[in-house]
Amino acid sequence: MGVILQSTLTCPQCRVQSVEIMPTDACWFFFECGTCAQMLRPKAGDCCVFCSYGSVPCPPIQQNRSCCGSP
Repeated sequence: MGVILQSTLTCPQCRVQSVEIMPTDACWFFFECGTCAQMLRPKAGDCCVFCSYGSVPCPPIQQNRSCCGSP
């Protein structure tokens, strides 16, 4: 099965969802909700906003690799 690149981010403050395409060569450490302007940051232990608030984790995590170029 291939890597899924589409993930739905859910704002923890207003619960609005945003469908985003995940990059394969970078992490998103910040994402601003377009509705309430809440700045999303990864939760402790997560590498990016997709792993914390997305319906699908980021591509490196899907492939059992370290995220963001970490060894």
